[in-house]
Amino acid sequence: MRDHRATGLFAPCIVERRPTADGMVLTSGLEPGQPADTVIDLLEAAATAAPDRAFLAERDGHGWRRVAYGDAARTVGDIARNLVARGLTAERPLAILSDNAINHALLALGAMAAGVPVAQVSPAYSRFADQAKLEHIFAALTPGLVYAADGTAYGAALTLAVRLGIATATDADFAALAAPAPGPLPTIGPDTVAKVLFTSGSTNLPKGVITTHRMMCSNQEALARIWPFLAEEPPIMVDWLPWNHVFGGSFVTNLVLRHQGTLHIDAGRPVAALIDKTLDNLREIAPTIYCNVPRGFDLLVRALDHDDELARRFFSHLRLIFSAGAALPENLWQRLTALAERHAGKPVPIISGWGATETAPCVTAIHFDGAGPGNIGVPLPGAELKFRPSGDRWEMRVRGPMVSPGYWRRPDLTAAAFDEDGFYRIGDAGKLADPQDPARGILFDGRVVEDFKLSSGTWVNVGKLRLAAIAAASPAIEDAVVTGHDRDEIGLLLFPSLAGCRRLCDAPAAELAELAGHPALRDHLRTALARLGRDGGSSTRVARALILTEPPSVERGEITDKGYLNQRIILTGRAEAVERLYAGQDIIEIKQ
Repeated sequence: MRDHRATGLFAPCIVERRPTADGMVLTSGLEPGQPADTVIDLLEAAATAAPDRAFLAERDGHGWRRVAYGDAARTVGDIARNLVARGLTAERPLAILSDNAINHALLALGAMAAGVPVAQVSPAYSRFADQAKLEHIFAALTPGLVYAADGTAYGAALTLAVRLGIATATDADFAALAAPAPGPLPTIGPDTVAKVLFTSGSTNLPKGVITTHRMMCSNQEALARIWPFLAEEPPIMVDWLPWNHVFGGSFVTNLVLRHQGTLHIDAGRPVAALIDKTLDNLREIAPTIYCNVPRGFDLLVRALDHDDELARRFFSHLRLIFSAGAALPENLWQRLTALAERHAGKPVPIISGWGATETAPCVTAIHFDGAGPGNIGVPLPGAELKFRPSGDRWEMRVRGPMVSPGYWRRPDLTAAAFDEDGFYRIGDAGKLADPQDPARGILFDGRVVEDFKLSSGTWVNVGKLRLAAIAAASPAIEDAVVTGHDRDEIGLLLFPSLAGCRRLCDAPAAELAELAGHPALRDHLRTALARLGRDGGSSTRVARALILTEPPSVERGEITDKGYLNQRIILTGRAEAVERLYAGQDIIEIKQ
């Protein structure tokens, strides 16, 4: 066990390995520390220590609306009492349909303070023409109140709630919800349910993940132990990540709250039409910690490459870059590293972690030097990470205070989610970066549940092959879906990058429908993908590929809020494209 220390930022990285009958269990050599009992205790501590410091900020015209910790704590208490007065309970939760906003945050914290679970539901569900998912969530949750900031934008969703007999509220009602309300607050504790986060997982039907105060507070205390630099200055963050997802709603918001920092709510998104909002915010606010997903970093890096002033501002106070949601491609990691070296004047670690909605969210994180892309770090203090054989790989399972007790009103799903020793079956595979030294971190090795066998019996590691294909075909494709279950050959459904394809084809104004047939693009893909089989053997030998000109759909569940493709849903929903791929219709044949 070696002590891997990063100068000035991280705690020593010591990992203990315990052999089991069929694998091993890894734990941190650091003590987990004593977390707060509840998220509301974190808010109260911040309100006492720094009552005038801005907790939340959002754009208000050309300036910012800010809410200080002291004001936030008072408002949250009033909201809690008013929600109880309206009849909300642990069995009649609060559902919030809106995008990130100050009122949204205060309402969510108010519900938690009242012992009322809050379900921050993906805004996309409210905007679908088919409201089956939203109706399913309402039926499963039985909310006592549905809140949406904008009554017009969310009109159809609110109408659905009324039809189902559920009370509703909008921003027009916020003043009443936050009106002064004297009296004691309900008693809550570590095992009180704070949130119910609905996630589709590998199916198309949302299931509610129970999130307790213990899960979130223990997670943040563990991060404080491995990243002691967080105690040196309150973090400043500019963040768009949606609160209906665990990365934005539990990791980012609780990180700011635990360390009494300021969260600037970014109305931008990592899409061409909205990225300028993010860039404008970053021109004004220099973050100390910046979090994003690979799609977001891709657009950010393009902007930083062409705007030295923005790059200097972005890196001026930055101490840590954190990527999650999906693996950061190596070429993107290298470009981001080069920008940091050029503009920061000091090393800025680019690190990652790993977990799930069911782990609130982190199980592992990096706190050592020298970790490259694909490394997800080591177990957090308090986490037990079991490795057990699954085919030719190691499946990872987790136990600890950050793990959910189960699924909202679904004992069947809960029972299936845990093994005989109480470890949560997260469904991912991993391997040690250095088999002799687990303190060098774990390499993510794909989703066990996504892997399949060819008709020859050869196992195909979907996650590994997907990343290899994206890297090999750079900059032509943004993502790929791997096909070939029970077939003779591996195929790929390719989601192209418009900007990358335009550069390759020297066609700056062409659209995807035109670019898909361009000889330069098809030759590039044919050559790039042919290398995969030569480098990795039959399990990586791609025989055919099909370019898809219709992007992945959030409405159909093909892509999550964090930008990660759901392979199973795409394969099911685009079965016709899969058949075209193997029928040889307009495909790119890859010759080895």
